[in-house]
Formats: sequence, structure tokens, C-alpha cells
Amino acid sequence: MVRRVWQPLIVVAAFAALTALMTWPQVLHLSSRATPHQDVYFNMWRLRWFAHAIASSPARLFDANIFYPEKRTLALSDAMFVEGLLGAPLTWLGLKPMLVHNLMLLGAIALSGAAIFALVCYLTGSRGAGLVAGIVFCFAPYRFEHYMHMELQWAMWSPLTFLALHRAFDTGQWRFGLAAGACVALQMLSSIYYGMFLSVLIGVGAILLFARDRKAAAPQVTRVMAAGAVLAAIVCALYARPYVRTHERVGDRPLEELSMFRATSASYTSATSGNWLYGDTANRGGAERHLFPGLTPLFLMIAGLLLNVPGRRPIAYVLLLVAAFEMSFGLRGYLYSFLYDFVPPFRGLRAAARLGIFVLLFLGVLAGYGYAALVANRPRAWRMTVLSLCIAALLIEYRTTLLLAEYVNEPAPVYKMLARQPRGIVAEIPAPRLDKLPGSDPEYAYMSTFHWFPMVNGYSGYYPASYLERLDRLHTFPSERAMNQLRHDNVQYVILHTGQYQPTVVNEIRSRIIRDGLLIEIAEFNALDGLAVLYRMR
Repeated sequence: MVRRVWQPLIVVAAFAALTALMTWPQVLHLSSRATPHQDVYFNMWRLRWFAHAIASSPARLFDANIFYPEKRTLALSDAMFVEGLLGAPLTWLGLKPMLVHNLMLLGAIALSGAAIFALVCYLTGSRGAGLVAGIVFCFAPYRFEHYMHMELQWAMWSPLTFLALHRAFDTGQWRFGLAAGACVALQMLSSIYYGMFLSVLIGVGAILLFARDRKAAAPQVTRVMAAGAVLAAIVCALYARPYVRTHERVGDRPLEELSMFRATSASYTSATSGNWLYGDTANRGGAERHLFPGLTPLFLMIAGLLLNVPGRRPIAYVLLLVAAFEMSFGLRGYLYSFLYDFVPPFRGLRAAARLGIFVLLFLGVLAGYGYAALVANRPRAWRMTVLSLCIAALLIEYRTTLLLAEYVNEPAPVYKMLARQPRGIVAEIPAPRLDKLPGSDPEYAYMSTFHWFPMVNGYSGYYPASYLERLDRLHTFPSERAMNQLRHDNVQYVILHTGQYQPTVVNEIRSRIIRDGLLIEIAEFNALDGLAVLYRMR
């Protein structure tokens, strides 16, 4: 009993240590730094909005404070339901926003490693194989490519789904069928992309394994897996409701976006620019297209397939690897094109290249099989030598230099003053130009977490049409056209960030505000990029 409790904790601790090593020096700056990207602000806003909403008005969780007066604005991107639920207590305890962010981010990587470790240990009986698979799944260039995308680090439910599937097929027990369904639901609640991809691939895996790798009786396996499927379907259907209504308003992703964010053959030979060994291959890829898995797992997979007559399970994972790889090419492939045509939710996704995480999942499993084949029936010294060489090779191949930037954990003075005013709708000026989105809107949204007033600005995966139309008018602030838009939106407060204008333009804007009596100045504050002036609408 003690071993059953401590062994998972030791595994998680081992992958936490590896995560600290591979993301060094991130662990030294948990409460102050993260990768320089606007999505870090977005992550912190989502985590803090979730904590705020479930503590104040859970029924209005999806009616977030951005893009006023739009409804269900949290559904314009991944709500990160699981991340928000787990991160809320940390926010309530008063932990710094950056610390909560980094704990949720790095914790997801470590737990992903522990999850595939459990799967591969079950399949091979080798802890060394599980460790090898975990390193592949956790630290390949794909992970660093998406280091700013918190929901794309929460992949631990996918290997656990396959583990539950194997256990259900081996035992026929209800708990494993329900566990498989619960893991699919949890993956959807953690990352909609991964949840939708997993729903397809677990179906493919179930068909392959049902036909060739099943110990329990077929009727019993069918019943328990049907129960799991019903559980997943109910949870996912409930979660999808606000997204369906939002999709009716924003429509499908443009085809040019699907083309831009699909994998190509060059993507799988391209690493991120910070990779120590393969950084010079980065120009072969593009945004979200650095999918090189490394040479070591490929060698281990081939060795495993050559050294032993492939068993039914390894062959199933080879076919799953091929399926995930082919799907990642988006509309240039067959499987994704079929899903796009006949499964409407897939029309809301733009980045088929994110199937790269499942390529890593299945490649990690096969690399684990390869390691197990290399050390089978060998002395302990041989096993330890091979394991050490494999780990060293993987860590060297995946070592990446991370760029980190400072993020503030406290509101700027202008937001402290705003928080003391009567509740009202806020507009932050200048609004970004349509051709230069998102501008400073991600930071504005994050700063709104210190006052929680509704704001006309916002940042998300989709931009509502009303917001894009508003930007075209607000860009001319303080023109009559811009002021009419602010009045139309019932804006009560305007924050003018003067540092984003040329000095002569600032003088012109402020002179006109005074001359025409457009706004009432409440206070002005020094900011890093110049004065921030808080106004109240007349």
C-alpha cells in the first residue's frame, strides 16, 4: 500500500526535476518571468477570471469582462476549465499571478511525463521505457514551440485515456471504461484542440485494439467502453453549449488560417530556434510548425520494430502514429479533410499542426518499446548503461535556450485609481489598428483583473465583428466618430496611454479634450512608457 502511494509521487518528482532542468532558468523566476509573448497575459487573465467568476457569479462564467457588450466572450477561445478550477485556490490564497501561471504551466509538463510513464510501464513492464517515453513527450521541440500556450501543455489526460483503454480491454472492468471516458472529458475541458483530436484517435485505437488485442469478453468490453463514451459525450456536450452559440456568431475559421497552421513535411525536420543542436533548422518551419521529434526516439522505435517480431500493441501504435502524422497536414491530408467536411466542430479549429503532440505521444510509446527490446534479458549493468545513454541523448537533443521576460504582479497606479471609482465600462486608448492586432490589448485585459470593470478592449482566439468595427472608429480618438462610439458603448472611463503616441500628437489630443470638454480628467500617473491619464465621460 505504501509503495502504491509513494511510487507515483516519486515519478512526478522525477519529471518535475527534469522539467526544472529543461526549462532552466525558469525555476529561478517562478514569480516574475515567463516567455515574452502576449498569450502569457491571456493565460493570466483566464486563470484570474475563472477564480473571480466562480467566487462571485459562477452562472456567468463565460460572460467575461472583455469585448463589452458581447456575451460569452470566454468561449472565443479555450476556457481552460480544468486549469482554471485547479488554479483558482492558488489565486484565492493570494499567490502572485505570475507564480500561479508558472506553477500551472510547469506542473502540466511534469504531469504529462508521469502520465505517459504510467502508460508505457503498463505496456512494457519497464520503468526505464516509461522514463524514455516521458522525456520524448515532455521536452521535444513541440513543447517549447508552445511554451506560451498553457492549454497545449495540459496533455496528460491523453496517455491516461489509452492506459484506461488497455485496462478496460484486459479486464473488462467498468471502472476502466468509465475512466477512459472521464479522461477524454478532462482532456476536452483542459484543451479543446487536444480533446477533439483525442476523441478521434482513441476511437481509432479502440477499433485496432478491439480486433487484435483484447483479453476480456467482447460483450463486456463493449458495454464498459460504451459507458465511458456516454460519460464523455455528456460532459463534452454540456461544455460545448456556449461554444456552439459563439460559433454561430463568429463562423468557421478562414481557409487561409488552416493552410498557415497545418504541418508540412519540412515541419518534422524543423526545431525551435533556441534548440542547441538543431536551432539552425527553424527556418524550415514557421509559426507552430517546429515538430522535429529528435533522432533518438526514431532510432529506438526502429530498433524495437527490428529486434522483435512486432506485437499487436506496437503495430497498433505504429498505425496511430501514422494517423496522427497524416491528420497534422490538415486539409492537405485525407483524415482531417474528412473530419472538416463531416464533423462541424473541426471547422472551428485552425491549427492541425497541433496534432504534433499525438505524434510525440505515439512515438514516445514506440520508443519505450524500443528501449525495452534493447535491454530485454540483459544484465542490470547493461540496462543502466543503455538507459543513461538514451536519457543523455534525448536531453542533449531537446535542450533549448528559453527567453524570459519580466511580468508585473501588481496593477499600475492608474488601475488602482480606477478600482476605487464607481463601477463602469472602460475603454483603453489607443486601440490597436486592424492591421496591427493585438497591440496592447492583452496587457489591458490582464490589468483589468485588478478592477474587473467591463471593457470594450479584449484579446482572444477570435475577434467579434463588433470589436473590429469599433477599432476602426476608436483609432481616430478623440474625433467625433470615436466619441460617438464610446457613448454608444456606454463607456464611463477612458484610459489614455500617452506613451504610445508621438509627443506632438499627445499634446494635440489632450488639448482637444480640454478645448471641447469631451472628458473629465480624474488623474494622471507616470507609467513605464509615459503618462497614463484616467478620464471620466461627461
